[in-house]
Amino acid sequence: MSTLAIGTFAFRLVGPMLHARITFSSRAQRLLETSAVVLLAALVLLSGLTEGRSFADLARPLGVAAGGVLAWRKAPFLVVVLTAAAVAALVRLVR
Repeated sequence: MSTLAIGTFAFRLVGPMLHARITFSSRAQRLLETSAVVLLAALVLLSGLTEGRSFADLARPLGVAAGGVLAWRKAPFLVVVLTAAAVAALVRLVR
């Protein structure tokens, strides 16, 4: 566990240290910023829509969608999480 923590800290520390030494073109910088957003969106979709190797039930995508809308509207994080959980629970209760 401590090795993992040290490795994670070192990995996070390398970014700011190398940022001053490496320069990217503006196009590469935009591409890196866009790729980070695409990667996070793919992660949210994959974990929100699937369970194992199959499609998750309808409650999870609806909960993720409700949380996504609230996050997009810049609602507080606690409200986003609680609303997403409540929507998923209500859909499972009704079904």
